[in-house]
Amino acid sequence: MNKDKLKTQIFVKEQKVDVMTFNGKEYISLTDLARYANKEDPSGVIRNWMSNKNSFAFYSLWEELNNPNFNSVESHVIKIEEVPYNRFTMTPKRWKEKFKAIGIIPSSGKYSKGTFAHSDIAFEFASWLSPEFKLYLITEFQRLKKNETYYTKIDWHVNRVLAKVSYTVHTDTIKNVIVPTLTEKQKKYIYAEEADVINVALFGMTAKEWKEDNPNLADEGNIRDYTDLLHLVILSNLENINEELIEIGLSQSERLIRLNDMAKKQIELLKRNKSFESLEYLENKNNNKLLSNK
Repeated sequence: MNKDKLKTQIFVKEQKVDVMTFNGKEYISLTDLARYANKEDPSGVIRNWMSNKNSFAFYSLWEELNNPNFNSVESHVIKIEEVPYNRFTMTPKRWKEKFKAIGIIPSSGKYSKGTFAHSDIAFEFASWLSPEFKLYLITEFQRLKKNETYYTKIDWHVNRVLAKVSYTVHTDTIKNVIVPTLTEKQKKYIYAEEADVINVALFGMTAKEWKEDNPNLADEGNIRDYTDLLHLVILSNLENINEELIEIGLSQSERLIRLNDMAKKQIELLKRNKSFESLEYLENKNNNKLLSNK
C-alpha cells in the first residue's frame, strides 16, 4: 500500500466507515461495511461475497474496464473452471496477487487495517448486504465528496506530497499567471479531454501545451502537479461546476467561457478570505519545515 494516501471517515447508520484516497481515487473500507452484517467476522462476509458468481462477474468486469494490467486470461479460466461450482472461493489477497487487481485492496497490516475497494465496487458490495444500507452509504459518501473540509484536506495532502518531491519547482508560467483571459481561438477550439477544458479555463493552456513549454518537468508530473494551493482549491470547485454545466447541456465553448469567468471570481474571493490565508500560512510553515529537513 502506498504511504501517500489520505484517510477520513463517514458514518452510515451509526456504523463508522473509513474512506481512503489512493492514487487519486476513493476507496471505501469493505471491512467496515461488512461489520454491518457481522461484527465478529467481517472478513468472512467479504469472502462470501467475492465467492458469489454474480459478484465475481461485477468486480472482474470492473477490472477489465479500469485496469490495463489486469490478468484477464486467468480470470476467464477460473470463470469456466471454478466459478460455476460450489468449491469456488475468492479472497481479496488472491484477487490482488494472482490477477493484478486494483479495485480491491486487501489489508496490508503495515499501512492499512481492513480491506478497501474502489467506491464502484464498494457500492455493489453494500447493495448485496442491504439495499437500504447502500442508499445510506451513497448519501453519506456524496456528502463527503461535496464537503469543503474534505476537499481542503485533499488539497493540503497533495501539496505536502509535492513539497516532498520538489518544493522549489514552480514554473514562471504558473507563478506569473493568475487566470488568463481566453483568446478567441481558445473559446472556439474543441478540446478532446474534459480535463483540458478546466486547464485552459484556469491556466490558459492544455496539459500538452504545458509539457511542450516545460520539457524538463514533464517527466515528473503535469501542470496540476506544479501549481499552488490557491489554484488547487479552485480546480476542485471548477470540476464540480463543470459536471453541473454538462448536465444542463451547455456546449464545451460555453462551459469554457463560464468556467474562466468563475475562476477569476473565485481567485479574488479566496485571496480576500481570512480562512484561506490561514491555510496558506500552515502550508508555508509545513514547506519551510520540509526544506529545513533536506
